[in-house]
Amino acid sequence: MKLLHTSDWHIGRTFHGADLLAEQETVLGHLADLVAAESVDVVLVSGDIYDRAVPSAEAVRVATTALGRIRQAGAKLVMTPGNHDSAPRLGAFAEFAAAGGLHLRATIDGLAEPVLLSDEHGEVALYGIPYLEPEPARHALGVPEVRGHTGVLTEAMRRIREDLAGRPSGTRSVVLAHAFVTGGEPTESERTIAVGGVEQVPGSVFDGVDYVALGHLHGPQTLAEHLRYSGSPLAYSFSETRQRKSVWLVELGADGLAEVRRHELPVPRHLAMLRGELADLLSDPEHDGLTEHFLSFTVTDRVRPIDAMRKLRERFPYAVHMDWQPEGGHDGVALKYAEAVRGRSDVEITRSFLEDCRGSAPSESEERLVLAALGAAGREREV
Repeated sequence: MKLLHTSDWHIGRTFHGADLLAEQETVLGHLADLVAAESVDVVLVSGDIYDRAVPSAEAVRVATTALGRIRQAGAKLVMTPGNHDSAPRLGAFAEFAAAGGLHLRATIDGLAEPVLLSDEHGEVALYGIPYLEPEPARHALGVPEVRGHTGVLTEAMRRIREDLAGRPSGTRSVVLAHAFVTGGEPTESERTIAVGGVEQVPGSVFDGVDYVALGHLHGPQTLAEHLRYSGSPLAYSFSETRQRKSVWLVELGADGLAEVRRHELPVPRHLAMLRGELADLLSDPEHDGLTEHFLSFTVTDRVRPIDAMRKLRERFPYAVHMDWQPEGGHDGVALKYAEAVRGRSDVEITRSFLEDCRGSAPSESEERLVLAALGAAGREREV
């Protein structure tokens, strides 16, 4: 049996305010093409199908289109909710969806009830663990004494192993889980799931099954031969600029896990980060090939440029982020508020604030505006 392990679609997410639905539709459509090309039997989606608990109508359309194309390409689907999803919403009509080949495992009560599929070697049991928020999950699981992610996932896996032990000898097993497993490398785009400062669980929690399809961390990575993150299909932060987004093609043989291959995904829009003075960024011909990239700029002018982002977007339409870091660092000395204002007039405080924010003192015309504004504020206080 051939499986395609993916996760963290985050449909509906924006990138520094830029809409990503077109890019998401493109890369998810590629998954359907891959299903057909590789004769994939089952596509696994390990949580965070949507970016928010109540997705927009446009996000739902992209998701249903992608799922429909994958199903038409010949694969069944097994999906579980992540920490961004609403488990009740995602799992609605699960029994009806299963009749069409979409198996939604979204309830705590059903986490030890596998999707059972067969090939020439017998049955494969696919278990879906929905994202378990520790506090409500420990009560729902009937183990109020356990604590944290490790406690509730340990109980979930105990139930799965107990169910698996009662199945015919030779039954192969797959678990979908949305968690932060020790040894995984996070990026800047995951939402923290820390409880009491602890969010990681040891990989040993998942011992006893043939393959564990992990979701939550957005970089593809291998923690053990049978324990992997597929990562997100798109980059959702500039910390992922150098990542090669991919999915895992997993093959189960007669005795369990037979082979895992990595398949790199197409990049609908690349990311890049540029640093330099504004004039150079706007004129350097070396940057001509980056006009279709999502771009993050670090502007290093000694004085903060006026209207810098607008000017950058005139040349780079997909500029989405800009930071100002004057070359040589900041010359000022950090002061506490009381020290910064002691013995100074309102005009002096305002002048110092402007100079601190942009690296230059206000011009004569700006100073006149400051005086007029402070005068008007003083008159309003008197009234």
